[in-house]
Amino acid sequence: MNIVNKLTIRHLKENKRRTLVTIIGVIISVAMLTAVATLAVSFMDLMKRQTIANEGEWHVLYQDVNKNQLDAIKNDESTKKVVPSRDLGYAHLEGSQNENKPYLFVKEYSTEGFKQFPIELSQGRLPQAANEVVISEGIKNNAKVDYKIGQQITLDIGDRFMKDEEASDIVLDQTSSLTFMDDQLNEVLKMKGTETFTIVGVIKRPTWEPAWAPGYTIITYLDESRIGVYDAVNATVVLKKVNNSLYNHAQDLAKKNRIESISFNNNLLRYYGVTNNDGLSRTLFSLSAIIMAVIIIGSVSLIYNAFAISVSERSRHLGMLASVGATKRQKRNSVFFEGVVIGLISIPIGIISGLVGIGITFFFINSIIQGALGVTEKLIVSVTPLSILVSCVVSMITIFISTYLPAIKASKISAIDAIRQTTDVKLTGKAVKTSKFIRKIFGIEAEIGLKNLKRNKRRYKATVFSLVISIVLFLAVSFFTANLKKSLELSQDGVNYDIQVSKAGEITETEDRLMKSMAALDDVTEYSLIKELGLSSWIDKASIADELIDKSMSEDEKFPYFIQLHALDAKSLQAYAKKIGVDYEQLTIDTGNVSGIVIDTIPYQDMGTGKYVETKAIHKKIGETLDLYYGDGEKGEEKHLNKIKIAALTDQFPMGIYPAGLGGLNVIVSDQVMNQLVDKKLTDNTFSRLYLKSSAPMKTQEEIEDMKEGNMYVHNLYQARQQEEQMVMLMSVFTYGFILLITAISIANIFNTISTSISLRKREFAMLKSVGMTPKGFNKMINYESIFYGIKSLLYGLPISIIIMYLIHRALMNSFSYGFALPWMSILYVIAAVFIIVSSAMLYSSAKVKKENIIDALKQESI
Repeated sequence: MNIVNKLTIRHLKENKRRTLVTIIGVIISVAMLTAVATLAVSFMDLMKRQTIANEGEWHVLYQDVNKNQLDAIKNDESTKKVVPSRDLGYAHLEGSQNENKPYLFVKEYSTEGFKQFPIELSQGRLPQAANEVVISEGIKNNAKVDYKIGQQITLDIGDRFMKDEEASDIVLDQTSSLTFMDDQLNEVLKMKGTETFTIVGVIKRPTWEPAWAPGYTIITYLDESRIGVYDAVNATVVLKKVNNSLYNHAQDLAKKNRIESISFNNNLLRYYGVTNNDGLSRTLFSLSAIIMAVIIIGSVSLIYNAFAISVSERSRHLGMLASVGATKRQKRNSVFFEGVVIGLISIPIGIISGLVGIGITFFFINSIIQGALGVTEKLIVSVTPLSILVSCVVSMITIFISTYLPAIKASKISAIDAIRQTTDVKLTGKAVKTSKFIRKIFGIEAEIGLKNLKRNKRRYKATVFSLVISIVLFLAVSFFTANLKKSLELSQDGVNYDIQVSKAGEITETEDRLMKSMAALDDVTEYSLIKELGLSSWIDKASIADELIDKSMSEDEKFPYFIQLHALDAKSLQAYAKKIGVDYEQLTIDTGNVSGIVIDTIPYQDMGTGKYVETKAIHKKIGETLDLYYGDGEKGEEKHLNKIKIAALTDQFPMGIYPAGLGGLNVIVSDQVMNQLVDKKLTDNTFSRLYLKSSAPMKTQEEIEDMKEGNMYVHNLYQARQQEEQMVMLMSVFTYGFILLITAISIANIFNTISTSISLRKREFAMLKSVGMTPKGFNKMINYESIFYGIKSLLYGLPISIIIMYLIHRALMNSFSYGFALPWMSILYVIAAVFIIVSSAMLYSSAKVKKENIIDALKQESI
């Protein structure tokens, strides 16, 4: 070790306080990097394990493959495991009490399939021969058909097809609920054969069976050795390595072996960070780059200030080295060496601190996460070599960037300037000029404070830089998280209920009471009873959605819109009106006006580009009207029904209502308005729907099935809602945790910079006191300095933040499309927070300086 490096270490030991502050700053930075990386990896791992627990582990599915194709898939270099399976088809479940689930769905799995997929045995054993079967316990609990273990059942098995001639060649599967037309079943079973099975066990309802599926799953054994040359099976594949190349590789394999149908488990693959959506890939890459840039900038600002202040403090020490022959290179390397020493101490401690901090956090929030997300898997700290390597490399780059400018500055310090301490404080007349306006309005203390800042330009700029970075970090991360959550919600289907009970045509008083009884069931937590009617309207060209401008119109330049009229029950409508800020009384007909709420902002997916778009469905103003028309089936023409006044425009959807799509409008009205609009001719065109949220959806469905009468239909969508809410909750936990972390770092950064800067100005403050500045005057000077810091940082920070927010918005526009809007509330929070934090830091630091003895402070040369 050369003499300069030895002196550097000695200097670090002598200035323990500043060295400790720098080490703590680097530890915080490294801990933040490690925590964010580990948090992201751990959440992805949690969702990966939960998806596997719910749906089984598989990556690619080749459908309807023969034996030769199956062998080719098994022998492929990327294949780790192949699970053959076969959907035998549907059979009528004799005696089923559930009209929406009248079938048995027979599925075959190999021995490996029983291990690979979540099949939970509750009684008996799993099948070991082709004539053995396990049945779902839902057959007894829900369909009320009591099969016994050991009982033989003979089933006529076939495929489901729609009766409609246009779709008669499409095979329906478990993802397709029962199809109806005019209250009649619109599908048939085309029989393929008869099979006899012996029941050997009972399984819990499979988690991968959709709640709306029309068939109860029963599983039999598939003997791989008996698969014939021309037999068609499904090959579910687990891959050795999961990366973006799997899509092209699987397509090439399918093409080479003439496999016609292939699908991917995108539910699982997205948690590996793998997608075949180019727009989404660009979005993820852009956002990852932005997040990493935000973290690095935050870390650099935190560490840079520590090193910059260190060099400022060490300027006399470096000048003395220069006076005895130290070269520019040696002085520069002295600072780099200091960075290496700080890094060797801080990086290991920072990584350990980040992992321990995340581990403790997970320990306390695990029960909350499991309850909120409805997951069975636990959140555990997932550490990957890549995440640790990234943390180390980024930390080292951060330290290098943080030390580079101070090192260059150190190399340029001459012996005379350093010893005389003239580099930081400028005493030229030009440098200390201030506006007369400042002194006249704020007094002599403000002028002295501003002159102090101008003389100490380097420290002033370092503090302003720290504040600007903190402002940019907070606003960028807040905007990023809010937009990421909005983008996620746009990409979801918008399922916001568990169970739907529907009834076509006019609802009788008995049926109305029955639906209200269903809403009063013990486990129901929220409900909405809605009457719906489909109408139409002709909208002029100036008011239609921008995306429809180029579409064909009528001769009078009007575009046909589909109007979905929704009448909410009084309780639901009052709550909805309050939520969007409209007077409930306006929605009744007491004033003689027929009024409604129009949902004018809608999300939809552009099929051409694959983008998720948010747009204005119609350009109308409150108080304008819509002409409503209905189709007269007897005469085959449209008739004018009435005008409806727009009471409010909103983007909020009540429970159970989906976006009407481009060229359509959702209009929310009261029961009174609906009853006035609907005459006897239209009652048959109405639908009554009850939407429910339940704490026990399956139990509630069973109770409703027992209660319902006539042509009421029940659909259970709790799985879809649960999945969507899990994704939103997951994103919220991650994003708000990120905001909290960035906020803490920003506050620590500001406090560190200002307190160290104030400490280095002890002699300056002592001199002011020695010439007669009173404690009151000193406080006023500090307060004005805080104001100057705040105003200057906001003047730079807000425009830079807006530019970065726009870049984030542009990155998201690769996969989404919605307007750019500034987060005004976040900006107001930042403006208030900057002045509060700066004032607090200045007061805290100056309070310690006040206690200093004037003579000691004037003599002091270091801290």
